[in-house]
Amino acid sequence: MFGDLSLLTLQQYWYVIVSFLGSVLVFLFFVQGGQTFIFRIGKSDAERTILVNALGRKWEFTFTTLVTFGGAFFASFPLFYATSFGGAYWVWMVILFAFVIQAVSYEFRTKANNFLGQRTYESFLFINGLLGTFLVGVIVATFFSGSQFSLNEMNSVMWATGAYGLEAALSPFNLSLGLTVFFLARVLGLLYFLNTIDNENIIARSKKALFKNAIPFVVFFLVFATWLLLREGFAVNPQTGEVYMEPYKYFHNLMAMRAVLVMFLVGVLAVLGGIAIGLLRDGGNGIWFAGPGTVLVVFSLFMLAGFNNTAFYPSAHDLQSSLTIENASSSHYTLVAMSWVSLFIPIVLVYVIFAWRALNKKKIDEQEMKEEHHVY
Repeated sequence: MFGDLSLLTLQQYWYVIVSFLGSVLVFLFFVQGGQTFIFRIGKSDAERTILVNALGRKWEFTFTTLVTFGGAFFASFPLFYATSFGGAYWVWMVILFAFVIQAVSYEFRTKANNFLGQRTYESFLFINGLLGTFLVGVIVATFFSGSQFSLNEMNSVMWATGAYGLEAALSPFNLSLGLTVFFLARVLGLLYFLNTIDNENIIARSKKALFKNAIPFVVFFLVFATWLLLREGFAVNPQTGEVYMEPYKYFHNLMAMRAVLVMFLVGVLAVLGGIAIGLLRDGGNGIWFAGPGTVLVVFSLFMLAGFNNTAFYPSAHDLQSSLTIENASSSHYTLVAMSWVSLFIPIVLVYVIFAWRALNKKKIDEQEMKEEHHVY
């Protein structure tokens, strides 16, 4: 089956898989977004406990998806993994630190004899929500703006700046996507609260915060999307493999791939619809529109970055060092072996859906927190 497929087909197949995993990860950032409201919406210890436990039931989904996304990228496109993680390591180290303190916080927040105190771990959760979402958005933006690396004949990575990836956060274009992802995560977190929590004070504050965060999200998203479609892109000559700058490249990609255009537009409308539903009197179902909409929009962006003769991880320092689906992938043998493993992905998705439903049968309230044996 997979062994009969061409190398290019397998490369495209795995780029689609990692793009889907990345899209689901951005949706699951509602956990990180919700963590940034622990102090803003949780005005008492009881309310903060409700918020932390509502998110604590899902934080492992985000962490597992992040690891799976990284592992899939490493196995299918090892040159990207080596270039990005080996070159821009400072920005990745900050992200890793942010997710490590998240795991520690959920584990030790309510432990007996906790010498740091609950407030410290709640602050760690806020830091994870801020840095984790913003910096991932900045890194994804470099798929369109380029990074400061070059590769020699042996594919050894050389970074042009001493910041090793952190310089990406100084680019206004990258900042626009970083802030978009940050506010999107906050919006999704608030919609999740509305869907999961039974507490009048939390619901009322969440709706007020939803309106205030939806506005900057829409503004930054419009800035990023407009800037993306009007900027030059990193095109690849299909005959020679030469990378060159093409005006309006990503707009051309969007017009050339009509299915991606439809996904993008449907996704945008679904996210906006989810926000609108969340602002209504009974807005608990908004997450089920905004969530899938997020997956569609982010997946569309990954498609724009990698298909239609485009370098998905371009170098702004040395154009010919830019990575494409074809020059960054594993061997045909490795991709075939991995493709058989990928058949288990639907089973994993079914398990996630089952576990999600089991954990959300009943909305969380203060009484449950008093009776629950395991409290984060």
